[in-house]
Amino acid sequence: MTVTPHVLRNGILVLWLVILTGCQTTSNRTEYASTPRADTRSTSMTAHPRATRTSIWRAPLKQDEPHTLWTRIRGGFQLDPELIDSPRVDRQRLHFASQPRYFEITSERAQRYLHYVVEELDKRGMPLELALLPFVESGYNPMVYSRSQAAGIWQFIPSTGRVFSLRQDDIYDGRRDITASTNAALDYLSKLNDMFDGDWLLAVAAYNCGEGCVGRAVERNQNLGLPADYLNLQLPGETMNYVPRLLALTQIISTPEQYGILLPELHDEPYFAQITIKRPLDLFKAAELASTTPDEIRYLNPAFNHRVVTPDEPYQLLIPVEQAEQFSAALASLPDSERVPFAHYTVRRGDNLSQIARQHNSSVAALRQANDLKGNLINVGQTLIVPQGTTTLMADNRPPAPSRTYTVQSGDSLYSIARRFDVKVKQLRAWNSVDTTLQPGQQLTLQTP
Repeated sequence: MTVTPHVLRNGILVLWLVILTGCQTTSNRTEYASTPRADTRSTSMTAHPRATRTSIWRAPLKQDEPHTLWTRIRGGFQLDPELIDSPRVDRQRLHFASQPRYFEITSERAQRYLHYVVEELDKRGMPLELALLPFVESGYNPMVYSRSQAAGIWQFIPSTGRVFSLRQDDIYDGRRDITASTNAALDYLSKLNDMFDGDWLLAVAAYNCGEGCVGRAVERNQNLGLPADYLNLQLPGETMNYVPRLLALTQIISTPEQYGILLPELHDEPYFAQITIKRPLDLFKAAELASTTPDEIRYLNPAFNHRVVTPDEPYQLLIPVEQAEQFSAALASLPDSERVPFAHYTVRRGDNLSQIARQHNSSVAALRQANDLKGNLINVGQTLIVPQGTTTLMADNRPPAPSRTYTVQSGDSLYSIARRFDVKVKQLRAWNSVDTTLQPGQQLTLQTP
């Protein structure tokens, strides 16, 4: 078992962001991710150097300012905000500066992940402005999904995730894996930066709408004899605001006092450690061994679709760094009697939970627990985790989530309501016994964490 510290700790990350976000990594990205047109672009783009391509700029550091994660991020800025004089950036900055609730909403999520992202960017010598990109993409929420089925803090769509080796199946979604998706996103951004001759603004724009989208816009301007830098390109409306959001955040972080923003203290220290696990493990048992909550373990390991982790090979479990040593020692001494053996079973036509439980000498209750099932509904082709024998999982002693009522408004859909309240569409359906059609004035029950 190896323990490798990796992320930030104690802090109340302040950021904003942006629940405006999630869907920014749109389906256009798919079209080009697996078939990049690097040769065509590199030939045409070198003909007209862009104004934004300059020597690396560094944000000025304030004398006697104590070292924090914020000062580290500022010290790694490489995009000079003074070069970007645009009303689009001004509008986004004013929006963030006038919405302090964004900082509160996203801080609790981001504090777990931001230090790791900064570390990985620093290792590669990449601009630390990119550590703010998940605020724009997802509000640092690893569980958010977009209309184009983008997922995770970096909002990979399924096809682009597969291009960058992010496995997706019934058991695990690598797009939500904090470490794997971060490294995939940095690989993708590095590739885009190379394709666009070191222009980070074009690389970030291409991360949003696809390299083909940006490449064609560059070629169009060059053929017309027009400047081909980001601010002079005609791009999809979403992308026209996407880069300004990142630049606006950069400006606020550079001089927060200028915009009336108080950044809370955030230590430049890891939040989690990576522990190598070689056998199946109930995440509730992991929480018990680490003396933390099941929710904390889930927030750190959102890639696992079920509470029982059943890997085919060793994997990295993220544990709060302060509990990592305790967890490793407790796991090493965990007796076999407290380890639950599991098997995978693919649901066939005509199957039901009772039948599957009998076939595997298990119980319906154990199947529901292992697979986070609220009822008896299963689908053909679905992969279930089946606890073997008479062993039982730890009871879920978490108090039930508080509920509230929402009145459907004109124009609402299950998707828009689920996104607004950070829940899943299938949860809304289960809580309210509804299918698809909603009527204005209809009352829906929401269980919020």
